[in-house]
Amino acid sequence: MSTDRVIFSRPYRARRELANLEAVLASDHSHGDGQFTASATAKLKAITGAPHALLTTSCTSALEMAGLLLELGPDDEVIVPSFAFTSTATSMALRGATCVFADIDPATGNLDPESVAAVLTERTKAVVAIHYGGVAADMAGLLELANAHGVAVVEDNAHGLGGAWRGRKLGTIGTMGTLSFHDTKNVHCGEGGALLLTDEILMARAEIIREKGTDRARFLRGAVDKYSWQDIGSSYLPSELNAAVLDAQLDEFDAIQAGRHRVWDAYAAALPDWARRNDVRLMSVPSDREHTAHLYYLRTPTERRRDDLIAHLAAQGISAPFHYIPLDSSPAGFKLGRTPRACARSAEFSATVVRLPLWPDLTDAQVARVVDAVTAFTV
Repeated sequence: MSTDRVIFSRPYRARRELANLEAVLASDHSHGDGQFTASATAKLKAITGAPHALLTTSCTSALEMAGLLLELGPDDEVIVPSFAFTSTATSMALRGATCVFADIDPATGNLDPESVAAVLTERTKAVVAIHYGGVAADMAGLLELANAHGVAVVEDNAHGLGGAWRGRKLGTIGTMGTLSFHDTKNVHCGEGGALLLTDEILMARAEIIREKGTDRARFLRGAVDKYSWQDIGSSYLPSELNAAVLDAQLDEFDAIQAGRHRVWDAYAAALPDWARRNDVRLMSVPSDREHTAHLYYLRTPTERRRDDLIAHLAAQGISAPFHYIPLDSSPAGFKLGRTPRACARSAEFSATVVRLPLWPDLTDAQVARVVDAVTAFTV
């Protein structure tokens, strides 16, 4: 067996990245809202079907914009899954809102509507749902609750560009959606993100918030002859250098996805027998959802066996990390949120999940090495 290390993730390199960067550097426009911002935005809208998209400096920035658009304040509560990345919560806490942690569906790792219903109050202003691993949350249940109680649904779709729920593209189903282009994501520009919107009024305000509270975007379109301070906002617009890399990546979106699905499908085909023998739960995708092959994970019976499996794979030169520490158990979670009901399923998921290497240029031989190493382990 090869002793070369199989890393967990490697950023994709698109063919036109350097040419696009050279074009920006040769121009007199390296700040945002240039030709590559426009081109990448158009491609995102084509992939997602979103009427409106705004590139941002990160998914965190897009979530912060969502908090501003929702006009969150100290009297408000926002329900977030305990099993989530910190940005899902801190972007809402930044506005002074209280994060209320809810539990997940162990079948998907996504926010459980029944757990959301149990913690809804008259102070609830929004629910933030992530689509973990690029597999849609139970949007039917979440939208039903949101409509009944008059609260917004924000889709933290950092994992899910191109994914779908019942034929509807992720990030366009709720009130607004966010995307990540961090270099660990399927499509990246080092650091970047986007906000997806379907509402014209929200879009008009969002482009002001993104541009430091000014109507500069309208000025650039020739709608006004000068721009001025209009609203609260911050600097959420990425540079043309970031947009140039993103534009090149989006050109190859189909190839990226094909490569990732090849690896995901290989794991899904090779591991079920081993999983059944060892009481291991494999990642699965409900039939009404199209996933993005962002992750392939498995879940061991106990935390100790999870740690043993990670150590076993590391000894074989294979990097396979676990994932989020539940937010409700973190120092900031105690300080900035509350947990009306114990998030036991989040804790169990966090303690037992292992993610296998997955990137589009992973070779078949490397995938076989990972499969051989996993199946040689007895849980």
